[in-house]
Amino acid sequence: MTYQLMVTMAAGFEAIVNKEMQALGYQTKVDNGKIFFKGDLSDIIKTNLWLRTADRVMIVMKTFKCTSFTELFDQVVALPWEQQLPMDAEFPVTGRSVQSKLHSVPDVQSIAKKAIVQRLQTAYHRTTRLPETGAKVKIDVRLHKDIAEILIDTTGDSLFKRGYRQEHGGAPLKENFAAGLIALTPWRDNDPFLDPMTGSGTIAIEAALKARNIAPGISRHFAFEQFTEFKPELLKEARMAAQAAIKQDLELTIMANDIDGSMIDLAKVNADQAGVLHDIQFKQVAVKDFTTDLQNGIIVANPPYGKRLNDQTQARQIYREMGEVFNPMTTWSKYILTSDLDFEHYYGAKATKRRKLYNGYLRTDLFQFWGKPTYKKH
Repeated sequence: MTYQLMVTMAAGFEAIVNKEMQALGYQTKVDNGKIFFKGDLSDIIKTNLWLRTADRVMIVMKTFKCTSFTELFDQVVALPWEQQLPMDAEFPVTGRSVQSKLHSVPDVQSIAKKAIVQRLQTAYHRTTRLPETGAKVKIDVRLHKDIAEILIDTTGDSLFKRGYRQEHGGAPLKENFAAGLIALTPWRDNDPFLDPMTGSGTIAIEAALKARNIAPGISRHFAFEQFTEFKPELLKEARMAAQAAIKQDLELTIMANDIDGSMIDLAKVNADQAGVLHDIQFKQVAVKDFTTDLQNGIIVANPPYGKRLNDQTQARQIYREMGEVFNPMTTWSKYILTSDLDFEHYYGAKATKRRKLYNGYLRTDLFQFWGKPTYKKH
């Protein structure tokens, strides 16, 4: 069965995810926060397994203009739900509504649920309630400017949940966000890489996973495993192919530092879980004490924003120290994420480029300081 499929991602990462999709061989259509493509179950498996910077992969059952609950009910009841849901399926319906006449999300969910129940009762010749004791299939109804999208989630837990992060300190970056930051740099696996405030290790770990070509979803479960048409051997084959694609003989220079020794210990546990502990040099060192003779490297940093620590003065002192240490490293390019829009003033240099990104609901800017590498780019 061929589906209309949709990949979702955080605002600002559309071009990055699209590049990933095209590298996987798909023809795509890009919209705000989503990318459309066509595919079957094997494509659902492949994209869930391999996408580093996306949030989730959804089946688009239907898209239509909708301004009344009658329209919503009629359109949803007309869909062939029995092809997707066995009689005993558990099918929670989630919803959202933005700038639409049908603004009550609980009502949208309830009407859509009723319509699906009616369709299944007819299809399975049931007059009593559906048991909902079987496989779980999550349905999402999204309304935006009176356009409804009826979706089935194939992912389950968002794709940022790779399964390697055991516990985390503070407010860690999501794994797919960290992967997105790396994808916005020209880093290649033979360049030195520095994560100067590694926290739970996410940025450095994502860099190592990318360099080794380790599929981010290789060791987690997905919602599609509950689907009627799911064939376990397809997932098994896809995992085996992903295992075979891992690059073994690489010498990586990935440095992950933090002033807090307990965070370094935690980051090491996560890196070990991800299978890349031997690829990362972890060190307890403050930014102001960092030195290196290495050239032509990439720095990706997620310093405290001042909001998170509730201490802007302390955060801005760290920005000054970063500037003092990193500015003289002229062959290195630096990519620094913060929600403090006065960052350049304290860092002591003007960014080559700024890119607006949303870390959850928080607007952050990626301040990019491009170095002048001493080698010729090939």
